[in-house]
Amino acid sequence: MEGVYLVVLVGTALILAAAFSSLIAFRFGAPLLLLFLGIGLVAGVDGLGIAFNNAPVAYFVGSLALAVILFDSGFGTRLASFRQAAGPALSLATLGVALTMALFGVAARYLTGLGWMESFLLGAAVASTDAAAVFFLLRAGNLNIRDRVRSTLEVESGSNDPIAIFLTITFVSLVATGSDPKAEVLLVDILTGFAVQMGLGLAAGVSGGFLIARLVEWLKLDRGLLPIFTITLSLLLFGLAGAIGGSGFLAVYVAGLIAGNSGVRSAAHLKQFQDGLTWLAQIIMFLVLGLFATPSQFPAIALPAVALGLFLIFVARPIAVWLCLVPFRFTRAETAFVSWVGLRGAVSILLALTPLLQNLAVGGMIFNAAFIIVLVSLIVQGWTIGPLARRLGLVVPPRIGPLDKVELELPGAAHHELLAYRVVAGSPVATGVRIPRWARPSLVVRDGRSMTYQYAGRLEAEDHVYIFVSDRYPRLLDRLFASRAELDPEDADFFGAFAIDATRPAADLDAAYGLGLSEADAAKPIVELMTERLGGKAEYADRVTIGPVELIVRDVDDKGRIAEVGLSFEPHLEAPKIPVFLSAGEIRDRVLEALRSWRERRRERRLRAADKPLQDKSDKDDDPPQMVLPQ
Repeated sequence: MEGVYLVVLVGTALILAAAFSSLIAFRFGAPLLLLFLGIGLVAGVDGLGIAFNNAPVAYFVGSLALAVILFDSGFGTRLASFRQAAGPALSLATLGVALTMALFGVAARYLTGLGWMESFLLGAAVASTDAAAVFFLLRAGNLNIRDRVRSTLEVESGSNDPIAIFLTITFVSLVATGSDPKAEVLLVDILTGFAVQMGLGLAAGVSGGFLIARLVEWLKLDRGLLPIFTITLSLLLFGLAGAIGGSGFLAVYVAGLIAGNSGVRSAAHLKQFQDGLTWLAQIIMFLVLGLFATPSQFPAIALPAVALGLFLIFVARPIAVWLCLVPFRFTRAETAFVSWVGLRGAVSILLALTPLLQNLAVGGMIFNAAFIIVLVSLIVQGWTIGPLARRLGLVVPPRIGPLDKVELELPGAAHHELLAYRVVAGSPVATGVRIPRWARPSLVVRDGRSMTYQYAGRLEAEDHVYIFVSDRYPRLLDRLFASRAELDPEDADFFGAFAIDATRPAADLDAAYGLGLSEADAAKPIVELMTERLGGKAEYADRVTIGPVELIVRDVDDKGRIAEVGLSFEPHLEAPKIPVFLSAGEIRDRVLEALRSWRERRRERRLRAADKPLQDKSDKDDDPPQMVLPQ
């Protein structure tokens, strides 16, 4: 019995220490995973002396925790964000992981002396980014990153784990059996196994996601039991998908994505429970992996591991990102930022446990190398994400300011929500703006007294307003109840000198400011011209330079259409140019521009060549008669 009490005492003490350390991370923007791992290392065999060397238990605990984290990641991803970032994110999550593994494996072969299969095994273990680290660091520093970049990073980090897991297990099997297949045979086997595992995992995730959503709607479970039922179903799906030969990690992520976007009842309650459970899963997984590590073994592999970590950060990841983003019009700064936010974390350490599970001779070396590489990634990249985002000009001003809102569950209200807002000083409703007719305010609480909205009069700061509204409109109401965003002077300049009517023809701007537009462009509405020059899709904070002015997208509606445009006479300070991150879109534009210039010069030369004989003949005809002197 005393052993049970001691284990509970030590375990809860470590979890509390990790929870308190999160306050430090939020205060200083430190990588949270680094703190959790540090606590595990301090408590381990080389620190306080807690001996934990059970690899199967560590892998089991880490796998369950990762399944919970991935389900919550999918559940909290809006379908609009997924659609916006699906192309580049899935390219990074599949081809990007394979390219990173290949490049890293070649470097590991020559820096560590491992064989080719072992080197690619180490590359597969560290090839994926960590969802927990990426999500936390993008939130901790209050970074309001451009929507496309943020969505790409979040979807990539949430969806690339299944690929890395498949590759790691494949190479562990190859090393364990001692087989040395030909390159073409290995490639075919990997592609076949990948198609089977991902196909079965995707099918299980789609069917499981719809089933979870339907069961939550059909079964009238107790409010306290519903979150437990949901997370248990996701773990059941994880085990079932793995048992039939599919990827359980892909299955739970897809299931979470589908269930979270199905409009299930009590979605807000489910999300709150899953947020807390995900925090617990992250803490437990990081602590267990930190406890399992033995720092005294690190010096033997430290130098090559640090070199590989830097190679991964500055060479392998940037090349893989650049190649994967070739079909997409990411700017140079966006490509550089996506490359930099390739943080490695608990997933890499967890995958590095798999060689130990198979008792491979190089298992300890691979685990220690992966652990050091993760530490290098978190130290070098984790502390610099905020400053780099600001330097690259990817931080945009917030759309709205502080908002105090609570979503309340209303039984029997399918596709409707009951929202409780606290009126914030300076918000539109506090200054007299009426609530739209499609929203039905039912109650106002003021100074402890409740009254109907009709008799409350003008809303005042600190009022609490309860509104029954369709689930399509809460984002519109948020803007009415939020205070104005506090802008720095630089942010105020960001939006331009004044707003313009974007529905007017571009000819009006051309006449006023001499933009030099063609007749076809001048006939288009300003909003259509901007959307066309932005590649067919506009995003908040996009800028279009036309002649001496710059048009700025101040806002977009829920369908991604430009809703408000600002005009600036000052040239926007461009982000620092980073030649090595020259985006594929910029290269394509430069090549096309060079071809156009070459054709134009060629056309001009032909015209000059055609005019030259006529000019010579004209010059000859115009020559005055020559005087012939007598001999």
